[in-house]
Amino acid sequence: MGLKNQISLPIAAGVLLLGIPCSVSLVVQWIYGWPNKPGYRKYIEALKPRRVYCLTVAMLEMMKYLQYGKLYFQWNSWYKNIANNSYCEKDIRFGRHGNKLDLYYSPNMDQPDCSASPVIIFVYGGAWGSGKRSIYCLLALQMAKELNASVVCPDYSIYPKGTVLEMVQDIADSILWVRENCHMFNLDKESITLIGHSAGAHLCALTTAFLAAGYENLGIEVPKQKELALSVKGVVGLSGVYHIKDHYLHEIWRGVEHVSTMHKAMGELENFDHYSPTLFIKALAEDNVKSLPPFTLLHGTRDVIVPVESSVKFSEALTSVSARVALYLLPKVDHIQIVTDLMAPDRQHYHTVFGCIKQEFNKDAAKS
Repeated sequence: MGLKNQISLPIAAGVLLLGIPCSVSLVVQWIYGWPNKPGYRKYIEALKPRRVYCLTVAMLEMMKYLQYGKLYFQWNSWYKNIANNSYCEKDIRFGRHGNKLDLYYSPNMDQPDCSASPVIIFVYGGAWGSGKRSIYCLLALQMAKELNASVVCPDYSIYPKGTVLEMVQDIADSILWVRENCHMFNLDKESITLIGHSAGAHLCALTTAFLAAGYENLGIEVPKQKELALSVKGVVGLSGVYHIKDHYLHEIWRGVEHVSTMHKAMGELENFDHYSPTLFIKALAEDNVKSLPPFTLLHGTRDVIVPVESSVKFSEALTSVSARVALYLLPKVDHIQIVTDLMAPDRQHYHTVFGCIKQEFNKDAAKS
């Protein structure tokens, strides 16, 4: 019996320390797809010790999401409850790609002689390959209350439905929808703020930069683009990715570059610089820089998914071209908390994050 136990323990330890992590690495890469390049030995690469270790760590990090189980049931039940439809208008089709958006009413909507409401367009993250607007119903509701604004939450053409260009077109189309339908919902079409998280922050920044530049591939006439650019009074980025190559190097360091959607959504490596707001902003002509709205960048110092340097470097790029920017580095806040904690007032960082947003939002509102 003693000998049997001595044999069983090493076997069990081997399964736990090697078998499970190796299986995780193989399954994860199989699910998310193998790199399509000559000479790539997918199974050998997937079983390299560093790759196995990094993917195992990444999967363990995702286990943290289990703590949001209560929030999941809260937003899911709220969104499905028909009684809550009095707070919002759902499933509004917009834009050229057939996506839908939800509109959450300003708290002042029912007051007599209420002036047109400022508009927040919230763009969720999800590594350019996941996410849906219903997840953020509680956030949109709180945002409407805290900022006294109407909140638009659009879906966009996440990969593989679309590439980053189609996603940017969708964000531009959501701005266009506000301008064309403002009279139906008492919206102020000249007071629009874009707020995005992670990949959503990247899309907000890139859309704004493209509009300021009159980018022809947006598929919108240049004069119309100028109108859209001028109606955006501010951009708020929460833990955003602003330099694609830098982030790709970070993904390599984490061992997740092959399972990440980012390089596929960007159309591979040759487009990284073009779709990096940090670099695109620096190349803008002086007249186009003047069309940029103020930027507010928030980033948690505990963020391991998108390093805080992403927002620091983007802030420096904006400053270098004399664009207006405010940077907030938030201690003890990670990549997920900065957005999930906006969903309920009892969340740990709710007042801290909203306090920063409100400070800059009120400045922009006063100027407009």
